[in-house]
Amino acid sequence: MRRTTENCFEVARPQRALLQALAGVSHERLREMRRLLEPFITAERAARLDRVFADRLDSVTVLLDAPHDPHNGAAVIRSCDAFGVHRLAVLERRESFLASYTVARGAQRWVQIQAERELEPLVEPLEAEGYELIGTHPDGELLPGELARIPKLCLVLGNEREGIGPDLAARCRRAVRIPMRGFVESLNVSVCAALLLSAATSGRPGDLSEAERERAMVRALILTLPQAPAILAALGFEVPPPEPLDRKSTRLNSSHAHI
Repeated sequence: MRRTTENCFEVARPQRALLQALAGVSHERLREMRRLLEPFITAERAARLDRVFADRLDSVTVLLDAPHDPHNGAAVIRSCDAFGVHRLAVLERRESFLASYTVARGAQRWVQIQAERELEPLVEPLEAEGYELIGTHPDGELLPGELARIPKLCLVLGNEREGIGPDLAARCRRAVRIPMRGFVESLNVSVCAALLLSAATSGRPGDLSEAERERAMVRALILTLPQAPAILAALGFEVPPPEPLDRKSTRLNSSHAHI
């Protein structure tokens, strides 16, 4: 499977500094940052960002276990954005999470991605927040339509060859299956993600908190406006310049693909 394609890039690292900088900012301060930056985009653009973030979901999230193929990783990011999933967690285990620029098509800008090498930094906060981890398995007891009735869902997707690791599978309370009638017993992980997210998000209204919507808006404005850090700094708001989330700046060659 592909790890050395020219347009593969690391996704989570470029996001990390900006996400950490905004994480502790108060709602009031976020509103002020937005007020300073919003005049630099068109009213139509601002309205579209507002509409999208109003539909974003905190009640559905995804945890990828050791994804290897950057095309699959990028397709999952794109599905998360398409179905309004705000956050994606990635358990890297042995190698960095890479995504294909041409497949992601900019979706990496709008989905917040946390990647960790160890299990607990990802799973413990999810469990503490009340998410039910649901694995994917050909013999799962749940059908896709039942996912929409789970109040806080974390959909766990496994590695392309090895599936979900035993340590993570042990933390899944239940599993979901996709009914099939052919000879194959499983689908590509990115196809599986799209089908299950479509079912899981069906009928759910956007549920980000007001503060989280403002944080998403400010982050979008900073990513959209190259001059945003300078504008904010001149008025006492310090944020790190965002690293470009594109193939030119974050592309990895074969010597860096495996760590």
